[in-house]
This record gives sequence, C-alpha cells and structure tokens, in this order.
Amino acid sequence: MTAPATVATTPAPAGTRQSAITDSLLIGWRNLKRIPRIPELAAFAIIQSIMFVLLFVFVFGGAIAIAGPGNYVDFLMPGIFAQTIVFAAGTTAIGMTDDISKGIVDRFRSLPMSHSAVLTGRTFADVIYNGGILIVLMVTGFVVGWRVDSLPNLLIGYALLLFFAYGMTWLGVFLGMNVPTVEVAQQVIFTVLFPITFISNVFVPLPTLPEWLQPIAEWNPTSTLTATLRELWGNPNPIQSDSLAGQQPGLVTIGWVIAFIAIFGPLAVRRYRRLSR
Repeated sequence: MTAPATVATTPAPAGTRQSAITDSLLIGWRNLKRIPRIPELAAFAIIQSIMFVLLFVFVFGGAIAIAGPGNYVDFLMPGIFAQTIVFAAGTTAIGMTDDISKGIVDRFRSLPMSHSAVLTGRTFADVIYNGGILIVLMVTGFVVGWRVDSLPNLLIGYALLLFFAYGMTWLGVFLGMNVPTVEVAQQVIFTVLFPITFISNVFVPLPTLPEWLQPIAEWNPTSTLTATLRELWGNPNPIQSDSLAGQQPGLVTIGWVIAFIAIFGPLAVRRYRRLSR
C-alpha cells in the first residue's frame, strides 16, 4: 500500500496576474484602514462639499434662473456630485505624494510584489472612499429638497460616478508621483482641477457663459458627467447644442474615463518603474 502522493504548491511568483490582484487588494486594504485612524480626512472632504451645496442653494440659488420645469436644487446636486468626484484626483495625488515622501513606497519597492499593485491598490481604495462621501452628499441633497425619478436610475448614476472616479484617480496617481512635496501637490491639484470644475455646467446653465467659452465647457468631462446624471435622474438639464457632447453626454463621459485610464494608467506605471531604479 503506497502513501498518497502530495503535490507541493508554491505561491505565485511576483509579476503574475494572480499575484498582482492579491497585492493590489492588500495595498487597497492598507489604504482603507487609514480612514478610521485619520477621520479628519473624510470629515473635511464631506464638510467642504456640503458647504458648496448650502452656499449655492441658499446664497446664489435665488439669483440663478433655470429655464423650464424644476428648481435650482435639482439642477445643482448632480453637478455637486460630479465636482466631488473630479476632486477625487486631488485626494489620490496628495496621498501618493505623501507615501513617496515618507518612504512608504520605497518599502513596497523592496518587496517581491507587482509594480502596478501599489498604484491599483491606491485607486481602488480611493474609489471606495469617494463612494462613501457620495452617499453622505446624496443624503444631504435629499434633506435640502433634491429628488430623482427612480431608484434604479439613482443606482446607475451612482455607478457611473464611481467609474468616473476610477478614471480621475489615475490622473491623481500620475500627478502625485511627479511633484516633490505634498504642498506642491496641493497647488498643482488646485491649478489643474479648479478650471475643470468651474468652466462647466455645474453651477450655471451653459447658455449663460460667453459664446466662445460654451464649446469648451460643453466638452468638459465635468459637464458631460453632470448632464448625464441630470438626464438619468430627471433633473433640469437646459437645452444643449447639437454636438455629440450635447446630445450624447453619457457616451462622451465614458469616452473620457477610458481616455483617462488609457493615458494616465500606463504613464503612472512607467513613472513608478522609473522611481524603482
């Protein structure tokens, strides 16, 4: 009688797909565990977004006319969600710069792990983090009078926001690895993201902008995302132009996300590998 044969198993070597997924999940979990330890990060992000809601609803809302049915609260809230997600790139960039400056990335580089795991783990964690902030903002919106047509469309819009956030986090990773300090990262993020959020249809209808600026604002990814959410949720969405961005904002938004991932994902991984040398 012979003993049953045993098959020796070895962990997947670093660089395989299985190893990359496992490493990414571990890095993502590490980043998520920081949130309860530093609750101020989420608290101030939520407070800032709520301040935008209250400021524009109760201070400027009466001075901004919306053509057609609906009110300014319903017009504003999808834009606030879009703005919050655009600024997700800032959270990612600052976190990435902080990890590099503190030597945490150097510790990861010394381990037998996938090059992309540090970056994908960061992006996954930040998407979950921003998903939580969105839920708080949506509750705030319902409190101030915002309404949607149906729950299924609300969930579809929420999923689109998370997809857009994933694209923006890759922009944030790339920016975060190309600045020397957290202070510089904050200035770069403000310079890059501030125009993207305000040269848009978030706070005012596009026809109120100067004629030469309207096409730029209409093709702005923040504008296409906002217009898509308004259409999904039955919120006021003033008449757009006959361009593709005006007639098919959802399609253009998905295109923007794919472009962000396709461009900044490889650039970020390449930059990370150069840091590893």
